[in-house]
Amino acid sequence: MRIAVVGAGGIGAYFGGRLVESGADVTFLARGRHLDALRRDGLRLESIAGDVELPRIQATDDPHSIGPVDAVLVCVKAWQIGEAARLIAPIVSADTLVLPLQNGVEAPDDLASVLGPDAAAGGLCWIVSELVAPGHVVHRGADPAIVFGELDNRRSSRVVRLEDVLNRAPGVRGIIADDIRHEMWRKFLFIAAVSGVGAVTHVPVGAWRTTPETRALLLEVLGEIDRVADAHGISLGEEGIAEAVAFLDRLPTGAIPSMQRDLMNGVRSELAQQTGAVVRLGDAAGVPVPVNRFLLATLLPLEREARRRAEGQEPGRPGDG
Repeated sequence: MRIAVVGAGGIGAYFGGRLVESGADVTFLARGRHLDALRRDGLRLESIAGDVELPRIQATDDPHSIGPVDAVLVCVKAWQIGEAARLIAPIVSADTLVLPLQNGVEAPDDLASVLGPDAAAGGLCWIVSELVAPGHVVHRGADPAIVFGELDNRRSSRVVRLEDVLNRAPGVRGIIADDIRHEMWRKFLFIAAVSGVGAVTHVPVGAWRTTPETRALLLEVLGEIDRVADAHGISLGEEGIAEAVAFLDRLPTGAIPSMQRDLMNGVRSELAQQTGAVVRLGDAAGVPVPVNRFLLATLLPLEREARRRAEGQEPGRPGDG
């Protein structure tokens, strides 16, 4: 099975690297310093599941040099999905499985608008990892897993093949979901709430989850997202909220969600695809989300300042996750 990984950041480099470790045929689509490091030094994974150094990595910034592949793991930021879809078009055939691993629930539809309705599956991943330097990823928490499936929940041959390949890789679990839309909302409930609350506190998870006031704020945010999900036909309920809180409490004390980390670092974040999506989807369904709306209003100046600083720079191609 030939696999392309678009994005050499904390997610793409980890899962792609583990696949390389297992002997899979993997090519990274990357750019800039990340591409240079992969070509020159290979990939280093520092992980609670076991470290590995991979001195020889297939990496390029030219999709035409790859040719059609069996699967594409799309690991760029959610706001890069449209550009990533156009980038990978030359390597997507009629049978290629395009698997987005972004935070949020809209990526499959965004991919389908460019690549066609049959290309994209639904997907998500569970991992706490970070690109700390070009070619160097640190996996800090969570048991790494990719949950995915066809959007109509068929057990197609292409998802079964990918599940088998993923489960042969060390430090990875591949899971075909019974209902992938439900699983995506389940992840969205957790990540949008934790990212939004974390971003307004500017402290790691361990500091704000033990503060009664911010823990109560989290529960309000979770409740709003649950009601939005229900309005869109996804039932999460008290069990889903309890599960999200339990997962939060298992995170390392120093964990910082990627959206929060980006906002703190003054770079463009997934605010629009997480907290912004809660507000947008709530409005579409007529569900009030006052707490999420407040979080969005509070964080928008940081996001807009990051974009303002980026103005005038040459637009980058997606590839660093």
